[in-house]
Amino acid sequence: MSDVPKKNKIMIDELRGLSFGSEDELYAYFRPDIEVLEKLYFKNRDAGDYKEEELTKMERHLEATLDSPDEVWELKVPGVRDEVFAFIRKLKNKSYYLAFTYLSDGVPTFVYSHFATKDEKLVERLRSEGESVPLRDESVPLGAIEGDSLNEGDSLAKGLYDAMMLLRSDKDIPEEDFYRYAGLRELCVESADEIWRTTDSLGNVLVTFIRESEEEETPHYVVVTVEDEPSGSHSLLFSFPTNDPQLLERYKHGENLQADEVVQESSH
Repeated sequence: MSDVPKKNKIMIDELRGLSFGSEDELYAYFRPDIEVLEKLYFKNRDAGDYKEEELTKMERHLEATLDSPDEVWELKVPGVRDEVFAFIRKLKNKSYYLAFTYLSDGVPTFVYSHFATKDEKLVERLRSEGESVPLRDESVPLGAIEGDSLNEGDSLAKGLYDAMMLLRSDKDIPEEDFYRYAGLRELCVESADEIWRTTDSLGNVLVTFIRESEEEETPHYVVVTVEDEPSGSHSLLFSFPTNDPQLLERYKHGENLQADEVVQESSH
């Protein structure tokens, strides 16, 4: 990997250290896997399938396929280094859009290949060769992160999160990109610039951790928790990145705490 500053790298899988200094470097790494997949599933399609010029027009279906697939199948493909996840979305006229992806923390972070097909046999082949992956619970917001109450359907977390989304500027970081900043959550709790405690109308004691942006490319980060009064520990409700100073100010109310006054608990 090249010696590019971390903030400028293309991150594919943080846990495995898969990051790249440029798109050329990224595609050079994945090219052998792409070639194997395209040979297996793209270049050998039925002669009556979509032509090249038709495929180009149908690329608009990629985003919807990744965001709202009808099926996801995990494939172990000989010659490909990692598991491949085939996202399948049904289109009109009995056709499909397919996207072969690399998944990190349940999210597609790299697309090996994608295309539309009329070939039902190809789709059946994927089903027979793969293992079905449960789809994301649509009732869970896109911004939910593993380990928080929002990800578990907690009503308090959901209500507060929905209120935040209503106040959020249209120009702020998109909800579907929240996961990219999940690594800031622990840092925010451990090294918050400000900590605020307030009690809502139902008597819930909310403690909010705020970490200000240190660099232009890094957003502010907010972690909202609920305090257990007898123990003083905290359960994580939800967290989010923001570039909106006005939204950030809305979380700076109540009692301003010093970091050493707070007993921290990562989750419940």
